[in-house]
Amino acid sequence: MQREYITDEAWVKMLIFFESHPHVYMGDGYKLRQFVEGVAWMAKAGAPWRMLPEKYGNWNAIFKRFKEWVDKNIWKDLMKFCVENPDLEYIMIDSTIVRAHTCAAGKGEQDKQGLGRSKGGFTSKIHAKVDALGNPLEFVITPGQESDFNQASYLLGDTHNSYVLCDKGYDSDDFRNQIIKQNNIPVIPGRSNRKITIEYDKHIYKERSLVENFFSKVKYYRRIFSRFDKSITSFYAFLYFVGAMIWLK
Repeated sequence: MQREYITDEAWVKMLIFFESHPHVYMGDGYKLRQFVEGVAWMAKAGAPWRMLPEKYGNWNAIFKRFKEWVDKNIWKDLMKFCVENPDLEYIMIDSTIVRAHTCAAGKGEQDKQGLGRSKGGFTSKIHAKVDALGNPLEFVITPGQESDFNQASYLLGDTHNSYVLCDKGYDSDDFRNQIIKQNNIPVIPGRSNRKITIEYDKHIYKERSLVENFFSKVKYYRRIFSRFDKSITSFYAFLYFVGAMIWLK
């Protein structure tokens, strides 16, 4: 089929993953690529599934297969597979707000689906950890009103021997101590109300623009820029898929 969103080079790498994954049924290679291209179209367009062009196949069949892969963590595994030789000299942690579309609304406990109310309205917040080149390593989705700082320790994980770059929203003695305890160097400016001025490497801090560039890249995909999915697992899946696409470029 004519390539639209996925380059031939990227598809070769994806095929290696698909062939090795125990929960991926290969079947017809043409139809498999048609399915993945359909998911890429959905990520780009952010449209309801019923609007998926017929050239990708029956929209309901594509949707059901997408959900099956969500339930089996295949999209998450795809991004993990694509994370190859990350540059961990620096790691950067930050977050961004995304507006939730009205079709993401529904009954039930919305906070458990990563939906909430912030100054921006009905929103979700994407917390991300990226490497020194601005490539994604990990994500957390929370309701839009949640503090940036709440996910900092989780995203730091077992990072060691790195410079950890964050904005002043992550300024905390406990978090700084955790960073140092794991043999990292914090590059975090202090809040304006600190009594003692925090010293940090302002030259290295300039590299933090790369995490902002990363958010710009993922928001180029309309399904990330505006959340259309009610289910947090589906929203995660599109985020992991887009993360894999970034790594494959």
